[in-house]
Amino acid sequence: MAGALSGDPEHRRPQDATGGSTGAALRALVVDDEAPALEELSWLLRQDERIAEVVTASSGADALRSLDSGDIDVVFSDISMPGLDGMELARVIARFVERPQVVFVTAHDQHAVDAFAVDATDYVMKPVRKDRLAEAVRRVVAAVEPGGAAPQAAGEPEDETIPVELAGVTRFITRSQVRYAQAQGDYARLHTATGSHLVRIPLSTLEERWAAAGFVRIHRSTLVSLTHVREVRMEHGRCSVMLDDTELQVSRRHTRELRDRLLRATLRTSS
Repeated sequence: MAGALSGDPEHRRPQDATGGSTGAALRALVVDDEAPALEELSWLLRQDERIAEVVTASSGADALRSLDSGDIDVVFSDISMPGLDGMELARVIARFVERPQVVFVTAHDQHAVDAFAVDATDYVMKPVRKDRLAEAVRRVVAAVEPGGAAPQAAGEPEDETIPVELAGVTRFITRSQVRYAQAQGDYARLHTATGSHLVRIPLSTLEERWAAAGFVRIHRSTLVSLTHVREVRMEHGRCSVMLDDTELQVSRRHTRELRDRLLRATLRTSS
C-alpha cells in the first residue's frame, strides 16, 4: 500500500491556507457491508457541515483501497463484516505514519473494550442517533486540530454542597456523596452511603445541573451517579445497576442511554 504504512511517504490530511489541518472540513470514509446502513450513515454525515466529503466502502478490503488512493481524516466503520472486519481494519490503520481517526459504528457493545486497544476515537451504537453522531464528529474534530490529541473528558465540575435537614438540624452533604436521587413530587430524595435526605429540588433540575458530573436518568423517577455504579446486569431483557448493596431498575426507555453513557465514560478513561 503506497504512502500509508510506516516507512512510506506520510499520509497527509487536507490543509488550510496556513498549512494547518482544516479541522472543520473532514474527509470521511464510511465502511459497512450492509447497504442500508452504509447509505444511512453516509447521509447523516453529509448533513454535518464539519464533513467536507464522504467516501464509502462495502468491505474492509475496499476501505484499504480508498485509504491508499486519497487523504482520509476519519473512518466510520462497522465491526462485524465478512473478510477483513472493522477491528482488523483498525489494526492496519494503526500502522499508518499519520493515521486517520477511527470511529466504530456497530450494533454490538461487546467490542467496546477491544476498541480501546486500537485507540478508537469513539464507539457509536446502532441505530445511530443524529445527536450521538454529532458528538462523535466533535471528538474527531478535536483530535485532528493542530496540536490536538484524542479528546479527553472535561474536568469534573467542582463539588457542590447541599444543605439538608436532619431531625431539625441543618447539615451539609456534597454531591459526590450522592449515589442516586429519587423523585418525590416536587422534591428529590438524595441517597448517600449513610442515609437519605429530602430536598426541595425537582429531579429534573438535578438532572440538568448534575449531568456534567456524571449523573444520568435511569428511570422517570431515578437519577444515578455513574461514579457509584459497580455493575450493570441484564436478565430476561431487563436492565439494572448495582451500587454496592443497592440494585436499581433501569427502564427500557433509558437502557440505551445508560449503556451509551457508560461506554463513552469507559472510552475516555481508557484513552
